[in-house]
Amino acid sequence: MSIERHGLSVGIERVGEDFFLTLKAVGKLTHEDYKQITPLLESALDGLEEPRGLVFVDATHMEGWELRAAWDDFKLGMAHGKKFKKVAIWGNKNWQEMAAKIGGWFVSGDVKFFTYHDDALNWLLSDD
Repeated sequence: MSIERHGLSVGIERVGEDFFLTLKAVGKLTHEDYKQITPLLESALDGLEEPRGLVFVDATHMEGWELRAAWDDFKLGMAHGKKFKKVAIWGNKNWQEMAAKIGGWFVSGDVKFFTYHDDALNWLLSDD
């Protein structure tokens, strides 16, 4: 029997004055995954009034999106993209780097792709 893992894990905390959101994507994300996680994310982001959020995305175990899930992801970005100062995406596939560049069009802050975990966190927490 093969077990197919997919979904998003979310961590939320404060780092100094900043809101710190950690997302870990696993497998091929589905519309059902977004139906489960969207209310939690929207509730957490509701209180952010200025772009003070920092986001760390671990995409090292992500395989992609179903088409409807990609649309769900786009809608979340459009609704909340102005709330983030920086988004660091840690991945290991060429398509993830391209997705990060496209996603950067919809976020008011900086979006960067990294192949090393520590590089992503150091950039995210730096003042530049």
